[in-house]
Amino acid sequence: MRINHVSIWTRKLEEMRDFYVQVFNGKASDRYMNPRTGFESYFIRFDEETTLELMRVSSIRDLIRNPERPFAGLAHIAFSVGSRTRVDQMTELLEECGYSVTSQPKVTGDGFYESCILDPDGNLVEITE
Repeated sequence: MRINHVSIWTRKLEEMRDFYVQVFNGKASDRYMNPRTGFESYFIRFDEETTLELMRVSSIRDLIRNPERPFAGLAHIAFSVGSRTRVDQMTELLEECGYSVTSQPKVTGDGFYESCILDPDGNLVEITE
């Protein structure tokens, strides 16, 4: 058994698509749209088994995020980039590009080498070795 995909609601559909394609080398599907409901989505494929769905509909409500107070639901997405050097490089580049780095590269208490950034919607993304 495996997870088929994870989905994220967004108001910034194209911006989020571009972020995950450019930063994590994803491949985006064509935009799907249901004209009756206004639902739109992209599937971003990272490899044969890893897919992220980005979804938008006009009736979406905002979730007020506070990194100091966790909420029930998706906590973060983690991408393995292959090495500590690559974690360092990507974190530095994303910070230079204006993305919010919430945690600089370090070894965590559970032994992972990672940094954390926020995607354009404020979702927490871990970059791991």
